[in-house]
Amino acid sequence: MVANNFNLASPFLPAGDQPAAIETLVSRFAAKNARQTLLGVTGSGKTFTVANLIQNLQVPTLVLAHNKTLASQLYQELRELFPDNAVEYFVSYYDYYQPEAYIPSSDTYIEKDARINERIERLRNSTTASLLTRRDVIVVASVSCIYGLGDPETYQNLALRLVVGGDCLRQQLLRELVRTQHSRNEVGFGAGTFRVRGNAVEVWPIHEESRFLRIELEDGKISELMYVDSLTGEILETPHNVAVYPVGHYVQPEEKIPQALVSMRAECSARVAELNRLGKNLEASRLERRVLSDIEDLEELGYCVGIENYSSLFEQRADGQPPFTLLNYFPSDFLTIIDESHVTLPQVYSMVRGDAARKESLIEHGFRLPSALNNRPLAEPEFEGMMSRVLYVSATPSHRERALVSDDYVEQIVRPTGLLEPIIEVRSAKHQVEECLAEVLKCVKLQQRVLVTTLTKRSSEDLTEFLQENRVKASYMHADIDTMQRSELLRDLRLGVIDVLVGINLLREGLDIPEVSLVLILDADREGFLRSTTSLVQTCGRAARNVDGRVIMFGDKMTESMQEAINESQRRRDIQHAFNVANGITPRTISKPVIDSLSGILLRESDEHQVDYQAIDWQQQGDELREQMQSAAADLKFELAIELRDKLQRLETQRLSHDE
Repeated sequence: MVANNFNLASPFLPAGDQPAAIETLVSRFAAKNARQTLLGVTGSGKTFTVANLIQNLQVPTLVLAHNKTLASQLYQELRELFPDNAVEYFVSYYDYYQPEAYIPSSDTYIEKDARINERIERLRNSTTASLLTRRDVIVVASVSCIYGLGDPETYQNLALRLVVGGDCLRQQLLRELVRTQHSRNEVGFGAGTFRVRGNAVEVWPIHEESRFLRIELEDGKISELMYVDSLTGEILETPHNVAVYPVGHYVQPEEKIPQALVSMRAECSARVAELNRLGKNLEASRLERRVLSDIEDLEELGYCVGIENYSSLFEQRADGQPPFTLLNYFPSDFLTIIDESHVTLPQVYSMVRGDAARKESLIEHGFRLPSALNNRPLAEPEFEGMMSRVLYVSATPSHRERALVSDDYVEQIVRPTGLLEPIIEVRSAKHQVEECLAEVLKCVKLQQRVLVTTLTKRSSEDLTEFLQENRVKASYMHADIDTMQRSELLRDLRLGVIDVLVGINLLREGLDIPEVSLVLILDADREGFLRSTTSLVQTCGRAARNVDGRVIMFGDKMTESMQEAINESQRRRDIQHAFNVANGITPRTISKPVIDSLSGILLRESDEHQVDYQAIDWQQQGDELREQMQSAAADLKFELAIELRDKLQRLETQRLSHDE
């Protein structure tokens, strides 16, 4: 493992409360199993504090976020701060995921259905490859990191170790590539494939984006290794040795398969006998057919659909023993940063219960072996026990984080920019939609951006449509918007392609948009999760990066949560004001460059967003999309119709932006 050093690249020095926070955290993390909480208000530079902590500790770091949008933002920021180090992105690689399930009440079996995002899959493989080869690694991850991933020792042992001058027969090399799930493709050469060119074998490692490996063979030895640019053919690097990792994390070595098959047959026989004793002959027959089919695939191909459900049998894990996850790929001294911990921790701890309930139904009705329960997310004590040093970061830490820390939490309230908490105004909800439009139009004239939070997905879509009908460049963002598009929406908001972003709870934690001067909270008096004290404080914080920041809560009564949020905001405002007066600071809006969207970063296309708007035939593109949408709806392909509708709305906002 290469021991490179972290190198924080920033023209800024810690300021405000940051120096004291960094010094305190570094000293407290001298203990290996330390737990600390950083209470950092929005705009106080929590990410910069975290970056300085990583720089001081010099250990591999996991940054855990509760959703892909926040993870994407953190990934981009940390890439900017650590350009010379391995900053990786590890989230679920599904754009669409329907887990396998069975509904007894209607006798409905739902087969697993998923659409994998190949770019994110590449980043996941890049993450594990980096963790196994170097120490200067920062992994920004979602809760996907607590799900089963396969044994890191097996994954590492299956890697092909290629050394210049080492023995290597071509046929043996090809067999090894096939065994690690690489496919031969002479035409559609891409990640996870290989091809033969005379005495050379070219392999495109699964974690590489735009370069492949050429292996030159001569007299049964490797004469040269070269990384080649996939577009230009330019030789980029000539390493002495290379490790080519398997295409998937569940690839199993040949010697493990017979042992696992014995365990599968034994468990299947025992379970089938048990089901027959209980009079569940249909379930017994169903289970036997499925397992025998999977065994046949494993014998012939070394792989089967749903192989993760047999992971404990391949890894010889006992019932109840935790699965291997991304955390197992880290060295023992790693640091964990749990961002927005008041949301992330409950989400992490709840995953295992939902997974168990779904699988118990499958097992009971003969769709899976009982050992499938062992392929699960980590439970709370397992997750906490695997981490070395942990920093819980939140503007509103819960009692859980406070109970977990060994010392008082560290406060970071003073902002280096001198920005005060936004002014909060409460208005009646009677005409909230009309007033929302009026306030939006005022901000648009000043070239400022607006966030609007609603309570439901339907209301966010309806409000967006209403704003668009009034020639406002608006868009909505909720759970149905995929990872890449969310990142692009946030970038478009900052650039002014859209002026208003409407959402539900996705607009709360961690979104860093300095151009936003106004946050509108509709139905603020509807007590509940989305309108709790914590949620309201977090939502108000979205306007705390702009010197003109304001918040308007619409409600017909003052709830306890609203009052507590207003009081806490005023407390923080008073602390910042006193600091500004004492140090002669004039508040100023945060200045932050607009970095590329996540899809742009992954593609690394310099002209990704350099669109020639003059060349666009807006009418033709709109008509084509509308026709495709209507055709999809007529064919009952509603998911496709919704996707096309969203593209049509996005095209319309771009047209409005161009016209103005």
